[in-house]
Amino acid sequence: MGIFDFLFKQKSNKIKDYISRGAIILDVRTEREYKSGSIKKSLHIPLDQLRNRVGELKKLNKPIIVHCASGIRSAKASKYLNLENIDAINGGGMRNLKRYL
Repeated sequence: MGIFDFLFKQKSNKIKDYISRGAIILDVRTEREYKSGSIKKSLHIPLDQLRNRVGELKKLNKPIIVHCASGIRSAKASKYLNLENIDAINGGGMRNLKRYL
């Protein structure tokens, strides 16, 4: 098993764990991207609105899996949510995350 296999296996296990705990899927892509296709039942809060809407996520009191198109914006969002004491992980790009749902 190579290092990439090991890292991806860890991420896969973490995503599966969050799903089993009833995690919310948070889409931080733009409105245009979201309208072009999304994960069923995902919550949409564009990254540029996240700071103003973090209270909504705190009220939900659930773990969160954040995704975007490639994983860059979701990495920023999950890090910010963690700093706000919200249990969140980066689910990466939407195409990747769909494999676990």
